[in-house]
Amino acid sequence: MKIQVAKRIQFQISEEIGSTSALYIRPVKPKFLLVLAHGAGAGMEHPFMETLAQFLAQEKIATLRFNFAYMENGKKVPDRPKKALPAISAAINQAKKLARGVPILIGGKSFGGRMCSQLAANEELTDVKGIIYFGFPLHAIGKPSINRAAHLSTIPQPQLFLQGTRDTLADIKLIKQVCKKLKKAKLEIFEGGDHSFKMLKKTGISHEEVIEKLAKTAVLFKG
Repeated sequence: MKIQVAKRIQFQISEEIGSTSALYIRPVKPKFLLVLAHGAGAGMEHPFMETLAQFLAQEKIATLRFNFAYMENGKKVPDRPKKALPAISAAINQAKKLARGVPILIGGKSFGGRMCSQLAANEELTDVKGIIYFGFPLHAIGKPSINRAAHLSTIPQPQLFLQGTRDTLADIKLIKQVCKKLKKAKLEIFEGGDHSFKMLKKTGISHEEVIEKLAKTAVLFKG
C-alpha cells in the first residue's frame, strides 16, 4: 500500500467547545472529499481510520479526519450530540475551504457515522452530497431494535451502509429492514465481518483486505 502523507491541521469547533485536530489527505484529482468521523472508543489516528484513509486515497477519495472534542481532550466518554454535531459542522466548513470544487460527503465509523446522520436529519447540509456509514450502530449489544433508525428517513442525501454480518451492534436482518424502507439508501453487506469488519481467522481474509474492499465499495457510491 502506497503511503499518502496526511497534513495535520487545527480548526475551531466553537468558542465554547474550543479547537480540535484533523488530518487531511488529498490524492491527485480526487473524486470527492469525505469528512470522516471516528468511532466512540478510538480517535482519528486509530489504525482502522489510518488504514481506511490510505485505501480511500488509493481510490482517489480525499479525506478529512478529525477528533471529536472528548477525544481531543483525552476523555473516554463520547460527547453527546450537542457537542458532537457542532464538531461535524465545523469539519464540514473546513472541508469547504479544502474542497476546491470537489464534492463533499460525510460519514464515519460507528458513533461517528451515527452523529453524521443526526446532523443531516437536523440541519440543511446543502454542500453535502451523501453519507457513508462504516458500520452503523443500530442498537446496543444484545438489544436488537430499530429505534436509532427513526431519523434516517428524514435525511435528504443518499446514504450508503457498509455492514458486517457478524456486527453485534446491527443485526443484519434489522439493518436490511431499515435500508429497504429508505428511498435513497444502499446497503453493502460484508459477509463474516464484525462491527470493526474483522473476519474469522478460518476465512483467511485479513483485516487490511476487508478495509481495502470498504474503500473500493465507497468510491462507487453515487452521492
